[in-house]
Amino acid sequence: MTASGHPSNQLLQMLGVADFELLRPHLVTVEMVRESVLAEAGAALRHVYFPHGGSVSITVGLSEGQMIEVAMLGRDGAVGGGAALADGIAPTDAAVLFPGTASVLEIAAFRAVAAASAQFRGLMIRHEQVLLAHAQQSVLCNTVHPVEARLARWLLRARDLSDNKFLPLTQETLAQMMGVRRNAISLVANALQRAGIIHYTRGQIEIVDKRALETRSCDCYAAVKGCHARLLGAPR
Repeated sequence: MTASGHPSNQLLQMLGVADFELLRPHLVTVEMVRESVLAEAGAALRHVYFPHGGSVSITVGLSEGQMIEVAMLGRDGAVGGGAALADGIAPTDAAVLFPGTASVLEIAAFRAVAAASAQFRGLMIRHEQVLLAHAQQSVLCNTVHPVEARLARWLLRARDLSDNKFLPLTQETLAQMMGVRRNAISLVANALQRAGIIHYTRGQIEIVDKRALETRSCDCYAAVKGCHARLLGAPR
């Protein structure tokens, strides 16, 4: 909890006292266990999640089993809000990438509060616009930018959400999230390590020089942050 009594999710912190009090009786704090599935594409949603920390990977998949990440959410977002306002069917998969806690409410309670609170409803609509910007920028990035720039952008986003320079990641996970071959990730990670920007050991990446990593990233990182600032205020 923050000093205001709101959970440490930035969307919930933006609510006024009266609007948050509509939510408070329905919120339950849960642990988000790594690799646990919060939503499955095409399945009915039961809950909406407001992470306090950690991160959730939003992915789309093919029938052959391939998948790619289109957005990453954490304490600056919500999982399932847009679908809950619509037909209640998840359009994408969502799974916990880094563990943490979250405030959760059932979809019926979410809809009731959205109907009663224009501020909450408007906040969730703006959040979905930000999430769409993440997905659109990811498509552009994956299509035209080199692997090094894409990896730098991804690591910066992960660091922003975790607020930690140590990220528990394998090269296999990174390759899967980015939709590239593992050897491509290995080559780029080795180059960044030789440059003193990251330090990689099996199962963990340390971001040694964040400013240098930003110079290796493409413009997509700043573009999405700018969209977030315009619609929801600067991420804290």
